[in-house]
Amino acid sequence: MNRLTLSVLTIFVTGCILFLQTGCEEEAMKPRSLNPDWFKQQTWAAINQQASQQAFQQAPQRKVTAAPGIAFEKVTHNFGDVGPGTNHLCEFRFTNTGNSVLKISEVSKACGCTPFSLDKTEYAPGESGTLRVRYYAEPPYGNTKKQLFVHSNDRRNPKIALNIEARIAAKVDFEPKALRLSLKHQNAGCPQITLSSLDNQPFSIRSFKSTANFITAAYNPSARATSFVLQPMVDMAKLEQTLNGRIEIELTHPECKTVTISVNALPRFNISPRPIVVREARAKSAVTKKVRIQNNYKEAFELESVRSKKGIVKILGSQKLNDGYELELSITPPAQRSRASLFTDTVVVKIKGGGNLEIPFNGFYPRRTAVSRVPINTETTTKSAKDCKTCGPKIF
Repeated sequence: MNRLTLSVLTIFVTGCILFLQTGCEEEAMKPRSLNPDWFKQQTWAAINQQASQQAFQQAPQRKVTAAPGIAFEKVTHNFGDVGPGTNHLCEFRFTNTGNSVLKISEVSKACGCTPFSLDKTEYAPGESGTLRVRYYAEPPYGNTKKQLFVHSNDRRNPKIALNIEARIAAKVDFEPKALRLSLKHQNAGCPQITLSSLDNQPFSIRSFKSTANFITAAYNPSARATSFVLQPMVDMAKLEQTLNGRIEIELTHPECKTVTISVNALPRFNISPRPIVVREARAKSAVTKKVRIQNNYKEAFELESVRSKKGIVKILGSQKLNDGYELELSITPPAQRSRASLFTDTVVVKIKGGGNLEIPFNGFYPRRTAVSRVPINTETTTKSAKDCKTCGPKIF
């Protein structure tokens, strides 16, 4: 390639480069044409944003539901060690934590153990109240737990259990715990009664009582001490008529108000069977029964007479045994009256040189038809459920 050709080629390439650069600059300087839909897109975006803001502002806000709430500071109260037969007080404080009126509809309790009081039944939001409970520590000894149930219009906790706990422990010891007496021994073989304070608290004896007043004891109600010894005196005639009962000694000890001692005496005679019973009895159809009379103290005795109060039972004979007698009786059921299913009589046995023994008799006719059940008196049942001799009537 000669020098002239090389020069021409160089000039041509340079010109092409300048032409292309000039074209690019002109193209850059030309005004750009806009997309005809651009304004529409921007307008619709603004409209949609405004509509969304209006919809959010106009949307109904979520309402807060009005509801009461009951919250107790504690649900368990423990009295610790308490004496039997003593009364104790405690309180359960609560607050309406909701935003509407709290209504307490009922407080159900364990009968005889947790009487209560409440000033009112409706509480405003944030208002507090107090449920006062009186706990009666009834025997037996040991750990005990009672419950109250508070019913309200709190939907989350419509029924809340409150616990009352205690350990019933003896504060006054006494011996014997029970009296087993004998009609054969002087003063019925009754031992002395000792009372001792277990916590060294002095006390006095307020009263001494017994069933049918068959046992008495002398005491000084003004005397105060940590222990006493009583010498009971037994009325043998009253004891033989009563046989079983109890002694109640009332004390001034702060944790033991009453001491109760059971009394049982072995009867002079044992009658077997007692009572005499005849089932599926047929009118005018005689039934034979045998009855044994034995002396529990191995004492010899004789029968003076045997009779029936109504004449239904007749004595066919008696046989002497080593420790008593065996009677043979004939029982003739009377004609059945209407739908009566029971007939009764009493056999009276007179002991020579002693008292009388009465042997009850019960006879049952076959049941003719099924006995209709007596309808439950709802009003009476409701009243008895609400009223209690110990607790008193319900306050709600």
